[in-house]
Amino acid sequence: MEILHTASIGMIALILISAIIKSFTLGIFVAILFVFLLLIASALISGSENAFFSLTPSEIDVYRDSTAPKHQLIIRLLEKPKSLLATILITNNFVNTSIVIISTYIVANLFDFTSFPVLGMLIQVVVITSMILFIGEILPKVYATQNAKKIVLLMASNLHFLSRAFYPLVYIMVKSSSLIDKRITKKGHNISISELSNVIDITSGTSTPKQETQILKGIVNFGDIDVKEIMKSRIDVVAMDSETDFVNLLKIVLDTGYSRMPVYTENFDKIDGILYIKDLLPHLNETKDFKWMQLIHPAFFVPENKKINDLLKEFQEKKIHLAIVVDEYGGTSGIVTLEDILEEIVGEINDEFDVATEDIEYTKIDEYNYIFEGKTTLNDFYKVFGLEEKVFDDIKGESDTIAGLILENQGKIPEKNTSIQLGNFIFRIEAVDSRRIKRIKVTIIP
Repeated sequence: MEILHTASIGMIALILISAIIKSFTLGIFVAILFVFLLLIASALISGSENAFFSLTPSEIDVYRDSTAPKHQLIIRLLEKPKSLLATILITNNFVNTSIVIISTYIVANLFDFTSFPVLGMLIQVVVITSMILFIGEILPKVYATQNAKKIVLLMASNLHFLSRAFYPLVYIMVKSSSLIDKRITKKGHNISISELSNVIDITSGTSTPKQETQILKGIVNFGDIDVKEIMKSRIDVVAMDSETDFVNLLKIVLDTGYSRMPVYTENFDKIDGILYIKDLLPHLNETKDFKWMQLIHPAFFVPENKKINDLLKEFQEKKIHLAIVVDEYGGTSGIVTLEDILEEIVGEINDEFDVATEDIEYTKIDEYNYIFEGKTTLNDFYKVFGLEEKVFDDIKGESDTIAGLILENQGKIPEKNTSIQLGNFIFRIEAVDSRRIKRIKVTIIP
């Protein structure tokens, strides 16, 4: 039985081969050759899509710095990615459509499926589609990903020619896609910062490091923080009087350990400039009469309501690390440094001159009770308890510190041991003088 079955298959194969040979003409041969060439073209076009868009920035920089005509042509194509992609897609569609049409002609002339039309359609669809996908899409894209530079150099001139040949279609396709992009942008959802923070909390699992979560939240909130929320207030700033002699100046520098210090005349509202401590190094042996004011640099002033993401850009452009913060009347409110800005993303940055922030700004007594310095910013207060930044928006007014929040609520400096309930917190005044609230006990209401 097996011998008869094998023989029958062989007979069917011989009949098919003989039918193909009888139907085979010069026209069929040319058509098959043309399909073969179109498959190569389809493979090259499909591969070039992956090749161009998988080039690394360093590879693109090499082409940009080169004076070779082909390298400059590659850069011109990459400068218009939408036009390049439209050219590739249009060409690929033309080529694949041609393959389907010519393949249908070949099959129709080689085989007679009059009695079995469904079988004929299935064979054409399965064979031709598989051939286009495997030879014209999958294989070339895999190869192009591994050999992007070779394909890019090979296809740059061809794609430049095709972009000109199909310019009207490319233009229409790019313009229509731009219109769609604009409509999608208009219909896009406005996601608030608090919603983004909640998304980070939801997507952060137990295996996600706490520091990474804090950095992501810092990036999300970065563009919504004013300078006054992170600045060091004027009462905490170490500044230098322009009348200070050089010997006392060096003593203050050694005691404080700062690398930059504001310099003023008469009072802190009249800033003359910034003294860079490194500029003093060549003059350490000078006498007390040394005119050190000639070393100061111009001060950079910023308003209290400036966003810290904008300030960071200005720090980068001007290559400076410190700015003087001024209020609406031109008075000095404090200073803000590059370190203060970066700490809003990465957390506290402590060097050999810093004491851990936790020891300075607050002390945890137990799960529900904390001691805070009055000057602690509300921004830092929110971070300690993991609160949203709008918790006290209805009552804080223009205040940026815990002490300011209490003053805004009470309208006066409260006496020692006074307790004030705000939201889910009870604030008890622990230390106060005639000018400011120094220390506050915060109790969480369970």
